[in-house]
Order: sequence, then C-alpha cells, then structure tokens
Amino acid sequence: MKMEQLRLRVLFVILVGVICYGVAYNLGFDPWMPALIGGWITTIVVVVERGLIRVSIRGLMIGGLGLGVGVVLANLLAYPILLINPLKQLAPFILLLINVIFASVGLTVAVKREEEITNFLFRLSGKRGQIRQAKYKILDTSVIIDGRIADLCEAGFIEGTLVIPNFILSELQQVADSSASTKRTRGRRGLDMVNRLQNQENIPVQIVDRDFPDIPEVDSKLLQLAKTMGADIITNDYNLKKIAKIQDLKVLNINEVATALKPVLLPGESLRISILKEGENPNQGVAYLEDGTMVVIEGGKKYIGKETEVLVTSVLQTTTGKMIFTEIKDETSKERKRRVKGKVN
Repeated sequence: MKMEQLRLRVLFVILVGVICYGVAYNLGFDPWMPALIGGWITTIVVVVERGLIRVSIRGLMIGGLGLGVGVVLANLLAYPILLINPLKQLAPFILLLINVIFASVGLTVAVKREEEITNFLFRLSGKRGQIRQAKYKILDTSVIIDGRIADLCEAGFIEGTLVIPNFILSELQQVADSSASTKRTRGRRGLDMVNRLQNQENIPVQIVDRDFPDIPEVDSKLLQLAKTMGADIITNDYNLKKIAKIQDLKVLNINEVATALKPVLLPGESLRISILKEGENPNQGVAYLEDGTMVVIEGGKKYIGKETEVLVTSVLQTTTGKMIFTEIKDETSKERKRRVKGKVN
C-alpha cells in the first residue's frame, strides 16, 4: 500500500513537470525551466501533504490561528516603521521579512503550546467539560519497546493522537547506547518502534518537547505531562499504572489488553497441543498455547514431544496470567468406559 502511494506521488510530480514543459513549449518559451519549477513546487506540496496527514484537525486549526495572529502582529508593527521616509524604498522587503518572521514564530509557538491554547479557548467558551474529549495518549518507554502498540494502531484499535515526549526518546537513546548487549538491543528496538509508529498513517504521532527540569524521574515527568495535556497514559508498567490511578489519570495497560483477549477455555472443552516437557508433579506434562498460556496435562509425561488431544478440567487465574489444567482425552474416555462397564457387571 505504501509503495503504491509512493509511486502515485512520483507519477504526479512527473506529470506536472510534463504539463509545464508542454505549456511552455506551446507558448514559445524555454520549456525546461518551467518544467523544473513545476516539478520542484509539486514535490514541496507532496512533502507538506505527507506531513499534514499526520497532524490532527485540532492541530491544524491551532497552527492556523497562530499563523494568523503572527501576521496581524507583523503588520501592526511594520506599518508604523514604513512611515519613516528613508525606509519607504525598502518597504516591500521589510514588510515581507517581518511577516515571514512573525508568521513562523506564531505557528511554532501555537503548535508547541497546542494543548494549553485549546484548554484556554474551551474555558473562554465555557465548555470546560469538553477539554478532555479530544484524547492524547502518551506512550512510556516500556510500551514502546514492547512494540504491540504499533500492531494495535495498524489494526485500528487505538484512537486519538499518540504522544511521545522527548524525555522518553532520550531514555530510549540511553538504553540503546548501554554497554550491556541486552539493554542495547531493547533500546534499538524501541527506536525502531518509534520510527514504525511515525510511518503508519492510521494514528497521528506527535513528538512533544515539553519537559519538567525540576522533576528528575522520567515516570514523574510522564505523569505531570499527562496532567498538563489532559491525556491518557499507555504503559506496561504495573507500578506506574497504580500511581497514575491514585492521581486520577486514565491508564491503558497493554498486558491487561492481551490477557483480556486470550481465548476462554471452559472445563469439558478439548484442544490439540504439543507436550513440551515434564511437569512438577509425577506423570505431568507441560505445554503452552500460542499466547504463552501454560497448560498442565495430567498423565502427559509419556506423551512429551507428541501432539495430543487433551480435555480441559479446570482453569486457574493467577496474578501472572492463566493456567489451564487438562488430562489426556483418550485415557479419560477409556476410564469412563471402564467405569460404565464395572457398573453394568
């Protein structure tokens, strides 16, 4: 899909260049310069378009507001200066320069302070209850390294705007530069995941520069940023979730989502699994489902290394997940037949 979109964009740039070439040639001008200018402008439009689709509608509106305020202030400042006689000859250049500077500053400030401006506008309009409706979701280090958030975004299960603070990126960079190979691998995976999130087009991703220099701990900075932005937090850190709940912040734990999505097996249901190793008790075998759930098989020791059909006898929910207890189906059937036969005799 992405390669097809890239091809279409390249084709569009080439097509505009060809049209400019043809029009200039028919009008009797040198066709190469218009063709190059047309292709160059189209390329800029395509690049800007790719950047804009990642920005939320609210971000575009706030950016436009900042741009407009910058232009108004620029003209209010420029026109009195242009009344000075020696500067009148340079008036167009001065006016253009001041407008570009103020418009750029206005746009930059508005984008960086988007959440604060939005909250201020809601307060002015008296709609305080709507401040938290357009949700931001801040990602912490653990959930970025985990990587499943990217799959959820691509599957369309996440809504809103993902926020990655710069202090989280700095922490990932420190982990990626670690002398320990395991940490280094995790850090690099996290940076790759950030790149993957930015390249997917379902959910906009924002890198936020906001920092809190007086707060040393990264988790505390994350909580403060969530309060400031009125955002939710996505994490895999159980302790961070508990602290966030105490501070009345909404948290989504990816591990809890994965646990909730595990298939429900009831006593009496059967499944085919490959028994991998011996269990703790005599004659037990142990297997694992695709999601990592442990399955204990009574009498499964002699079937180690074989795929066997088992019957669920009970399911135990623990703090670390589920454990499923089963027994060999064929042996269960034989035992029942033996009991029935004994009763008949």
